[in-house]
Amino acid sequence: MTDSLIRLRDALREFAAAREWEQFHSPRNLATALAVEAAELLEPFQWLTDEGSRNLPPDKRVAVEHELADVLLYLIRLADKLEVDLERAAHAKIALNGEKYPVEKSRGSSRKYDEI
Repeated sequence: MTDSLIRLRDALREFAAAREWEQFHSPRNLATALAVEAAELLEPFQWLTDEGSRNLPPDKRVAVEHELADVLLYLIRLADKLEVDLERAAHAKIALNGEKYPVEKSRGSSRKYDEI
């Protein structure tokens, strides 16, 4: 795991411990919170065109940054509780996706791997 992920993980551990929140940070609760935050990430984009979503006004951009941070922090906390090395898991998933979506079959297509 990279130093920056380790520092974030450790900061989250300290943050939760100082507030005595460990009791609430079960994998189920953290996964639920992660899903809620991911859903909240959609709100600033609601009703925007594709072009509008690429050119967010400053207030919506800040809202997106906050929600992205929430998603990242809950993801790190959940991975910590489940002892998952996120960096290793991400690289493994990219390799798996490379097998499922070979370039010659998937270039320019949005179809799912079982439809290409």
